[in-house]
Amino acid sequence: MKPIVKVLLIGSGLWYLGEGMLGPLFTIFAQKIGGDILEISWAWATYLFVLGILTIILGKYADRCDKRRMMVYGYGLNALFTFGYLLVSKPIHLFIVQAGLGLALALANPTWSALYSQYQDKKKGGSSWGLAHGMPEIVVGISIILGGTIIHYFSFHLLFLIMGTLQVIATIYQAKILKI
Repeated sequence: MKPIVKVLLIGSGLWYLGEGMLGPLFTIFAQKIGGDILEISWAWATYLFVLGILTIILGKYADRCDKRRMMVYGYGLNALFTFGYLLVSKPIHLFIVQAGLGLALALANPTWSALYSQYQDKKKGGSSWGLAHGMPEIVVGISIILGGTIIHYFSFHLLFLIMGTLQVIATIYQAKILKI
């Protein structure tokens, strides 16, 4: 496995470990800050709309810039907005964090995929992409269990600190790509 592919996979695995901890617990958090079913729906939709629109726009931009830097900036911004959950006390704050997370992922996703596609072993495309798509599902499954356990025994506050810290570690690890 090429060193750059290894960095991409391990870095994304760390990111998914942090990101996946909230998973289905998002609804419970949103209700705790006063969100009703419509606000929860709109907060998640805001994330998806921002992510979808900006992924298209930034994906085009990525073809003309340094994909490695753009990806690392996306990871870093994601960690920042994950820590933003700590400041959420009203549904409007949640909308802002969700929009920021959409922007961050729009920076990171198309560039990660482009880089992975560029450097993966072309002779093992199926197994290479199987690893790229299967590993996150396994990691998120584990992280959801960890997230639920943390919330059950401690708090959302601790969960967001752990999630953000894992994403900072993932960003630092992914930044190794800038030197390869």
